[in-house]
Parts: sequence; structure tokens; C-alpha cells
Amino acid sequence: MRTASDWKDYELIDTSEGERLERWGKVILIRPDPQVIWNTPKKHPLWNKANARYHRSSSGGGKWEVMHKTPSQWSIKYKELTFNIKPMGFKHTGLFPEQAVNWDWMIEKIKNAQRPVKVLNMFAYTGGATVACLSAGASVCHVDASKGMVSWARENAAASGLADKPVRWLVDDCLKFVQREIRRGNTYDAIIMDPPSYGRGPGGEVWKLEQQIYSLIEQCVGVLSDNPLFFLINSYTTGLSPSVMEYMLSCIIKPKYKGNTFSDEIGLPVRDTGLILPCGSSAIWQMD
Repeated sequence: MRTASDWKDYELIDTSEGERLERWGKVILIRPDPQVIWNTPKKHPLWNKANARYHRSSSGGGKWEVMHKTPSQWSIKYKELTFNIKPMGFKHTGLFPEQAVNWDWMIEKIKNAQRPVKVLNMFAYTGGATVACLSAGASVCHVDASKGMVSWARENAAASGLADKPVRWLVDDCLKFVQREIRRGNTYDAIIMDPPSYGRGPGGEVWKLEQQIYSLIEQCVGVLSDNPLFFLINSYTTGLSPSVMEYMLSCIIKPKYKGNTFSDEIGLPVRDTGLILPCGSSAIWQMD
């Protein structure tokens, strides 16, 4: 498992009874996590002193309970990057801190390429990977179906001092965008995607991961440059294991470009136990 262990402004303090106890800067949040199936004692005093706690509803969704003064928005830093945090519906804060392990990997790959690198970031959410790639000197095409998430990503780029870097911000259906880019003859040296299990595009297009992910990867080969650098897929879908994603990348990309693949879970260190909480998975193809 690859672990995002270089954070200073974020900390996973403890986990128990389906919940995480987290520090986001100076703000303490308690959020549900379905993978936390253990009932270890909640000894840390911050369990009783959190700023806010998200409660799931039995009918779906949920709401935040604010116990102590909690800002509507604040910023945290990861190394040279800055991200705006906002408690929002469905327990999210606008950032997945475990992805820092992938940001570091991408930054290193782009810098070591020592050439201009064009990145396509799809299902790009609030732009963690976009900001990381921009900071490494790449140009980025950021695509997401949500106008609000694209606006948030622009805010993150500006907060990180990267507003003037070469980036296209697009509200679009990812599959349709790739098909148009193929017709236009546009290509990219690196592709990142973080597809949801289920979603809708800005025009009501339905996305179902298990039915469409293989076809989307096939389409993406049509926008890879002649000398691509990497192709990275993230997943938080339980049924889509790292090995399954790696298998697809190997079948689709390696016959044309050779290179190699690897996959793994990604996770966060838990301060109070010294253990690692699995938080998702990634599969990567890279040129040798």
C-alpha cells in the first residue's frame, strides 16, 4: 500500500465505529467511513471536542452537526499547494488527502520528463491533481461535469499561485469530450481519471462505472500522444480492485506503447494506532 504520510495540515487521528476523527488545519471533523468496521475504544479527547460531525440518514444523505464554531471555508497546505476546504453534503470536504501520494508521483514524473507535458484530467473534481501537475510545469485540461466543482478547482489553482499557468477549465461529459478531441486531433502526454461509480453529465448523460470504464479507456488511447508519459486511474468503487484496473490498462495500452503497469491501494496513517487506513486504489501505466 502506498501511503500519504507527508501531510502537516491534515491528520487522521483515530478511527472507530464507522467514523474517522480528523484534523483539517485547526478544524476537527468526525466523518463516517464504511471501511471502519472495528469498535476500538475512542480514547482520544478530541472525539468529544470536534468542531463538527457528519451524521448519515437512514433514508440516504445526511447532515453536519456543528458542536463548536466551524468556518464555512478555510485553507490547508500540502507542501507548496493550497486547497480550500468546505464541509459539504455527503460528508465531503472537497479534498481527498490520500491522493497526495499520487500528486507526489505525478509531480516527479513530469519534472523528470524534462520536456513539455500536456495532461488531461477527467472527472477532475476540485482539482487536486490539476494543481499538482500545474505546479510541476505541465499544461492541463481539467474536465468535470459539475460547474461548481470546476469553479472550486479554479479557486484552488489561484490559492496555490497557479492561476496564470496553462490550464483549460471545462464543464463537460468526459466521454463526449474525449470523442471530440479525437476528431480534432488533439493529444495528451498524460491522462488522469477518477471516475465515480455512478453519475450524470451536464446534459443528463448517465455514467455507470462497470459498464463504461473499459470503453472510456479504449477511447482515451485515441488522445494519447506518440510519446506518452503515464495513464493513472483512481477508484473509490468497492468492486473495482486495483488489479482489475491494472488488467484493463495492460490490455488496452501496452500493446501499442509497451511500458509497464502497477497498482495498489492508497491509504492514510492513523496517528493513534500507527496503522494504515485503506482509502481507495490506483492503477498506473507508465512509459519505461
